[in-house]
Parts: sequence; C-alpha cells; structure tokens
Amino acid sequence: MKSRYSHIVVLLTALIAFVPVLGVDYLLDNYVRVREQGVLQAGIEHVTEKIQATANAGIAGLRTIVAESPSLCTPTFVGNVLKEMESNLYLRQILVENTDGAQFCDAFGREVKYTRLSDDLGIPGRTETIAVVRLADLDVPAFKITQSYSTTRRISAFVPVLPFPPETVAQDLTTGGMAQVSLTNGTPISTSGDPTPYERRSSDAEFITAQAFAGELPLRVDAALPFALVRSTYSDLDLSFTVIAAAMSGAFLLLMLQYVRRSQLPAFDLERAIQAGEIKPYYQPVVNLATGKIAGCEVLCRWEKRNGQIVPPGSFIDYAEVTGLAVPMTLSLMEQVRVDMSDLAREIPDLKISINLFEGHFRDSTIVEDVQAIFGDSPIGFRQLCFEITERRPIGNSTAANSVIAGLHALGCKLAMDDVGTGHSNLAYMQTLGVDIIKIDRVFVDMVKADTTTVPVLDGLVAMARDLGTEVIAEGVETQEQAIYLRNHGVLMAQGFLFAPALKVAQFRELARGLNVPSKGGVTSGGKLKPAAA
Repeated sequence: MKSRYSHIVVLLTALIAFVPVLGVDYLLDNYVRVREQGVLQAGIEHVTEKIQATANAGIAGLRTIVAESPSLCTPTFVGNVLKEMESNLYLRQILVENTDGAQFCDAFGREVKYTRLSDDLGIPGRTETIAVVRLADLDVPAFKITQSYSTTRRISAFVPVLPFPPETVAQDLTTGGMAQVSLTNGTPISTSGDPTPYERRSSDAEFITAQAFAGELPLRVDAALPFALVRSTYSDLDLSFTVIAAAMSGAFLLLMLQYVRRSQLPAFDLERAIQAGEIKPYYQPVVNLATGKIAGCEVLCRWEKRNGQIVPPGSFIDYAEVTGLAVPMTLSLMEQVRVDMSDLAREIPDLKISINLFEGHFRDSTIVEDVQAIFGDSPIGFRQLCFEITERRPIGNSTAANSVIAGLHALGCKLAMDDVGTGHSNLAYMQTLGVDIIKIDRVFVDMVKADTTTVPVLDGLVAMARDLGTEVIAEGVETQEQAIYLRNHGVLMAQGFLFAPALKVAQFRELARGLNVPSKGGVTSGGKLKPAAA
C-alpha cells in the first residue's frame, strides 16, 4: 500500500539529512566564539589579578612603613623605607608631602617627578586613596597610593600598574587584537595592540570581546579580537567537521530512505506508541432495541499521544495492518480490556465484548493462545468475547485461518463479520467461516429516512442473516426512525451515535450500570429508545 505522502516524506528526509552539512559553519562559528571568548576572558582576568597584586603590595608596604616609623623623614623612617623596598618587589618609591603637594622627603633624597593621570579615588573598605600617575623613571603608569599621616602631611607609595611591559598584555592575541587598561571612569592607562579597528568597527564587523575588573580597585581591562581573523585559524577543524557532517548526512539519508521504503506510510512512531501504551481502548455501546439495555460493546482504539492529541483509528489502522503492527496492537488492547472490563463483566454476565481482528491474525493460531492466556483467569468469560472479522481484506479459506476460527469457537468465543455488504461477503464465504453474528454497515442503515417503509438491500441482508441462523447488529444508528425500523424488522441489536459514541472506560461503565441496573418490581430500567448520555 503506497502512502500518498511518500514523496513529501522523501523530500523532507533529504532536507533533514543535509542539515549537519549546512550547520557546520553555524556550529563551528559558535564553538569558536565560546572557546575564544573563554580564553580571552581568562587572559585579561590574569592581568587584573596581577594589577591587584601590585596595588595590594603597595598598600601593604605603605602600612608597614607607617607602623614601624614613629615620625616621618627621620633616619629611622628612611631606613624603614629602604628595608621595605628591598623586600617588596613592586614598591618603587615612597614620598612624604604636605596637603599642597610640597615634597618633604623620599626614599632616595631627591625630588620625585610624576604627572597625574587621574584624581585621587577612594578604595572601598580601605583608608588609602589611589591615583594613576606617570612616574619619571617608569615606562608604565604607576599607582600612587596615599595615606594621611596627620592633618598636614601625607605619605604615598608608588607601584607600577602593570608588573610587566604593556606590550606583553596583547602578545598572545591574534593579529589585530587589542587590550586596554583604564579606570572605571573611562580614563585610559595603557593600550596594547591597535584599537583603531575596534573603535571604527562597522555594523557587520564582529569582534570577540572580554572585560574584567581589578577587584575593589577602580580599574578595568578590556580586550577585543576580530572574529574573522580568529575564525581563519580553525581551517583544519572546519575541514574535519565538514567531512564528519557529510558522512553523518549520507548515513542518515540512507537509513531514512530505507525506513521510508519499508514503512510506506507516515505513521512512523506507531510501534513506539504501542510499546508506550498510547493506543487506548474506547468502548462503543451495543444496545438492545427491545429493552434499551446495554447488551455489549465494540472495542475501538484511539491513539492518545503524549501531547494530548487524539488520533482516530482511520489515520493508522491501514498502516498497522500493512506492517504487521496490528497484531501487537490488538494484544495491547486485549490486556487493557481485561483490566477495564473485569468488574463490569462480573456484574453483567450477559455482557458481550467485541474485539476486532485483522487478516494478519488468521495466518497462524497464536491469537488463540493469546486470548486464552489473557482472559483465561479473568472474570471475563470466553462466552462474553466476540471477535470481529473485517470484510475489507478477505482472510481466505486457508488451513491456518480455519484453525484460528475453530480454536476461538472451541474456547466459547463468538465470531462476527464486520461491515457486511461492503466487501467480500457472500453466503458461501460466511458459511465457510462459521460466523455467529453479522454487523450491517452504516451505509445501509443510512438508507432509512423518516418516511421510509422498505429498504430492499437492508431487508435482504437481514433475511440473509435469518437464513444463516446468525444474530444481527446494525452499525451507525443515528436517528429514532432508524432504530424503530430496525426493531420492527427483527434487528434487536444496534450501535451508533443515537445511543453513544465510543466512550472511555469510566464513561462506558457508568452508562452500562445506569441502564442495566434492575428497578423495583423486577422490571429493568431502559426500554425506551433515546440517546444515552455520553
């Protein structure tokens, strides 16, 4: 059976198969962005850690000198300064000034020349202030860390902002990258590399950027790399990814085309649905037209997907038959019926439960063993089971089919022919199969209108059943006139929307108990032809 969607499925499969190849650039671009941004971030965080270390060394040295010196600019003070500078690798100069900037003394007895690059800024949690200056004998900017000694005097320590040459900050960056050290207020301190491409970048120019702050110090480091230049260094990885993606695409395409060819229909996840218990039994009541009581039900299936969608059987039954999945699907339904209907079958001993079989069930006698295993120890008696054969696919007169039918009859089950009048049925066919019940298709029931007095085809089917000595059930009864006509012509069992659609088990049990509970005086409830509450 060829699916009308097969060409669409093949096309979609081909498109999906080439997604890995088409996605190589996208995936690798993102990989490069994430990896290089992480490397860049780690690099500038290392720089900020070094900056913090020099500043903290200056603060610690300044505090040690102040703590060990009872007064400033004395031989003892100068000795403490020199001693601290010998042990502190970052400390470059100590200077005592008054509040107006007049110098009193320093570590080496000469004027300290420096140029301010920023104002004094406070350091959270510390008594010292910090400023960035250009110290005459240093190639890099310096921190001037200042502490008030008295109301008129201040003592300052000078340490380099960077404990290494500025150009080394960007030496590991790709050509075209830049790193910039600045105060948090935007005042630049040091720049490595060429910032021009970054500053003049256009809207379509992409850069990998990173930023880090030097702890509580009012200082940050920014870095940027041109993405195009960084990406070009991954050409080998690009080639490897493309080869792997092409291999994956080819393998996926072959597998999917093979699967589509084998499946032939688009319901590709039916097997998974059966195993997951998503195929659920629904129960359509069969009503006795003479008493109004529930005589039984036909077990129909619905596919209840995990997202709540209900798939009608017409969308997947043909697929199940073609692929052989109808057999495990029927077993799953029978197991659920045993759980659902055991109590009701005990309460209503005459209740008949009809289960559909497919042509594939009649190829060997396994179905008989399955029925015996599932219902053998349950409250549902074999005499309460009826198995329906569809006319859509003739089962033939093979030895295996006859063995299955004989085995079901031997258990006490009944056999029904479904959709009679629309398929392959004839007197000889049904006599050979040993059918107990025929079910007249709704096509013929629909012929009964409000003013109908005779329907020759329908009447002929009823007469044929009478001649065969079989029971009759009418399907698709939707109006009072149809029900009355059928009852007047000897058809006592019917199902259809006049009474109820296919119901979930809880609704069916409630309806069956409501219509079949005996009323006072020994007369059962029901008796009138009216729609049942669904």
